[in-house]
Amino acid sequence: MALKIVTIIGARPQFVKAATVSRACKKNGINEILVHTGQHFDANMSEVFFREMEIPEPHYHLEISGLQHGAMTGRMLEKIETVLLKEKPEVVLVYGDTNSTLAGALAAAKLHIPIAHVEAGLRSFDMNMPEEVNRILTDRVSRYLFCPTTTAIHNLQHEGYAHFPCRMDHVGDVMYDAARYYLEKARTQPSILHLAGITKPFFLATLHRAENTNQIDRLASIVAALNELHEAGTVVLPLHPRTRQYLAQNNIPLRVKTLEPVGYFHMLQLLETCVAVLTDSGGLQKEAYFFQKPCVTLRDQTEWVELIDAGVNQLAGADKNKIVATAKELVRKPLDFTKPLYGDGNAAEKIVSILNHHR
Repeated sequence: MALKIVTIIGARPQFVKAATVSRACKKNGINEILVHTGQHFDANMSEVFFREMEIPEPHYHLEISGLQHGAMTGRMLEKIETVLLKEKPEVVLVYGDTNSTLAGALAAAKLHIPIAHVEAGLRSFDMNMPEEVNRILTDRVSRYLFCPTTTAIHNLQHEGYAHFPCRMDHVGDVMYDAARYYLEKARTQPSILHLAGITKPFFLATLHRAENTNQIDRLASIVAALNELHEAGTVVLPLHPRTRQYLAQNNIPLRVKTLEPVGYFHMLQLLETCVAVLTDSGGLQKEAYFFQKPCVTLRDQTEWVELIDAGVNQLAGADKNKIVATAKELVRKPLDFTKPLYGDGNAAEKIVSILNHHR
């Protein structure tokens, strides 16, 4: 009898991760029921990922978005519970640290369904971040903790997880699986550089995290840094709809090369051709490493501390002068990208094998 799992996704990074694991599920005969909460719902933020990455059409669209954290998580919890009662899976699979992650984990825990958490054990040690709350609570109720790095394993061990009814596995990072698998296909797609008229060497930037967009002083300072870097070269910024809204509401001038949100293939093209990355994203910090690009992180902490230790990523927070100086410094100095920080590109196969053989 095939293993039956319900997978909960809702945000762009989860689509990338799910693409690799869903492919491994299909290859290994697992019956996967896909649930899309709707957290990212518009065509550029969601549909293009499913289309490009050939992710199966979700069996359930919950269409929950645009709410405060509590309301969003609560409605997701209610609707996911209904799905789980109907489908009766043997495992519920969740990814990362979003509201969709926590809602899926809580719904499963209340129904005593084993939870598998992909990207377990990450810690920024900043409880003001909603993502930190989500990942800690999800880890605590999960039976299978699939860790992308040795640091994640050490975090869980330090928190006493060896004494909890769970198993911890260092499987590597499924986003590395995805980058390796999809890069060749991305190279065959129409060039985003040609479509957007990008001809010069450029910094790739993203800016969307609430800690930056919701605090006007931080947002204005980061944008001022991007504007200054753009005057000396080129900064390309795929602009998140929420960031665009906050910039307009607060009359913050943005003078960089902006794009509409891009799909995964175009993001891979941008990563492959940029000179460096400036981001407050979690996943993009790792993807910069996959493509051997230095990274300036527009946050005060990061859960990917091994990148800091390797010297290829530096925290600049929202300090305009520090962002500019760090970006200029990192593109000049020699950096080592040879360490296998995120596994061997077979994390999804390892996850599926563990689930299939540990029933």
